[in-house]
Amino acid sequence: MIEFAPDRPRWRQVADVIRQRIADGTYSPGTRVPSVIQLQEEFGIAVSTSQKVNNGLRTEGMIYTTPGMGSFVAKDAAEILKAAGDDSRD
Repeated sequence: MIEFAPDRPRWRQVADVIRQRIADGTYSPGTRVPSVIQLQEEFGIAVSTSQKVNNGLRTEGMIYTTPGMGSFVAKDAAEILKAAGDDSRD
């Protein structure tokens, strides 16, 4: 589990961890990311918080979900992360 900052939503902090894992290659394009239940167990968060993590990452285009199969890293996730990093320097 991680030490959560009290001034930031937990789902955003967990999403940051998943983004970092995508960036460092722990989760490469096409590989499965942790399920809602796995996120709940690993980070000690509620199911609804885990769902927000997946929904947020899906909205960003970082992951996609296939019903009955799970959620996977999008093929262009690295480019999205790079573009987000470039935008933060402006």
